[in-house]
Amino acid sequence: MRGETVPSSNPRYRKYHARVSLRRRVARRGDPCAICGKSIDYSLPRGHPMAYELDEIVPISRGGSPTDPDNVQPTHAICNRKKGNKLIDERDAIDLGIPTSRDWWSE
Repeated sequence: MRGETVPSSNPRYRKYHARVSLRRRVARRGDPCAICGKSIDYSLPRGHPMAYELDEIVPISRGGSPTDPDNVQPTHAICNRKKGNKLIDERDAIDLGIPTSRDWWSE
């Protein structure tokens, strides 16, 4: 077993290097969140609700590819979690009720 790679159970990372490369390429563009439209602070650490995440437009559970550049978009972590594995259209983005950064710090 030593030196062998174990296939990941997460389909996003079965092609790990392709996914990481795609994630960096999308981040370099500096686009806003595809769900709420607000800017993304790409320097925030993972775990922060407004941190950058790579979202699949057509979820993997519905047949989407995790490494196809045409099937991914930049999102905030909180927006991506609220979207889940649903397909989203413009009406849904308005209904997410994403709080502003000021709301996060006032709690």
